[in-house]
Amino acid sequence: MSEQSKSSQAPDRTPRVVIVGAGIAGVQTAVALREQGWPGTITLIGDEPHQPYDRPPLSKAVLLGKADGSAFDVDFAGLGIDLHLGRRVTALVPEERVVETAEGRVPYDHAVIATGADPITLPGSEGLPGVHLLRTLDDAERLRPVLAAQHEIVVVGAGWIGAEFATAAREAGCAVTVVEAADRPLAGALPAEVAAHMTGWYADAGAELRLGARVGSVTSGAVTLADGTVLPADAVVVGIGARPATAWLAGSGVEISAEDGSVLADERLRTSAPDVYAVGDCASFPSTRYGTRLLIHHWDNALQGPRTVAENIARAGSEGLVYDPVPYFWSEQFGRFVQYVGHHVDSDELVWRGDPSGAAWSVLWLRGADGPGEIPPGGSPAGRLVALLAVGRPRDLAQGRKLIERGVALDRERAANAAVPLKAAAQ
Repeated sequence: MSEQSKSSQAPDRTPRVVIVGAGIAGVQTAVALREQGWPGTITLIGDEPHQPYDRPPLSKAVLLGKADGSAFDVDFAGLGIDLHLGRRVTALVPEERVVETAEGRVPYDHAVIATGADPITLPGSEGLPGVHLLRTLDDAERLRPVLAAQHEIVVVGAGWIGAEFATAAREAGCAVTVVEAADRPLAGALPAEVAAHMTGWYADAGAELRLGARVGSVTSGAVTLADGTVLPADAVVVGIGARPATAWLAGSGVEISAEDGSVLADERLRTSAPDVYAVGDCASFPSTRYGTRLLIHHWDNALQGPRTVAENIARAGSEGLVYDPVPYFWSEQFGRFVQYVGHHVDSDELVWRGDPSGAAWSVLWLRGADGPGEIPPGGSPAGRLVALLAVGRPRDLAQGRKLIERGVALDRERAANAAVPLKAAAQ
């Protein structure tokens, strides 16, 4: 039989996409594939038993009992998305094009890794009664009665999650002590001169903030610091960061960063394995805009990245889309709306807009403009806007985001004048 005859007799097979992870990145990838006209099957696998849900409300409405959940409003059946919940994925086998799960193998033509990140735990605290994390819906539901009872709570970590939980706990009437090993809150995200102005927020809200305080041990009912101080605690909440959930990829051949554990995706969010993509909290990618590889553990990245993945899968064979976003993040803490856009490094110049001791102010990060014309006639030196932090100044954020996307340089003097619209400082 000729090869042509064999081919003509071979049955047509519907192309298959398997998405591992049913958080926002996985769900949005599945939805975006249908929006792109993907004709094949879509299998979405999640390890939690709950309907896929959004995470930001967990540290706010769900935690305070103002909402019972935050399930996505997605008609999975109507979109032809085969949803598997409570199913643990154990391995990826690219050479056989299968995903292995506790319930059996799932074949794919294209696979998407969207497993998010796992919270980092305090050594020795795992499984102790009264010690909590805040990452999942189950975590929030376990903490809700703790807040309702107005217990005495110790929060370990003054990062974004620690601050948001402390905010909710104080709103519930709990006594809150926040323990941070660094010399300032948000030490991993913001420079000292910026974070210093956020330190007083804790006291203003009635929470005690202990800086430079390392945890020696945790027991049921107390946290003992390295200096011997004992802090009574009806509950301990650990918020010291998260790490990409990629351990299950060991031996798969998918390249993983030795530094941070992320999947090393390329500029089109493809992994080192053929037809395997990675998106969201578990993946890092090279940014031409910032000249470095970015790992972004924020909601907006998990919302935007899936559109690129879906387009590149649906248009397989074409060059594909490049993913190079301007990162965005927001947080509500101690009565303040905090927004951050862009990406900065220590060498970038910091420019203040407004009084940081007040209720509304912004910080800009400028990078020196290249080439001639840095100092226009009658102007001050210009710098390209690369990042912005806005506290209670949403207009600065909205204008700044557009300026960063366009790579615009700003006149420093006008940019520092809070009375001048940020867009008016553009060169």
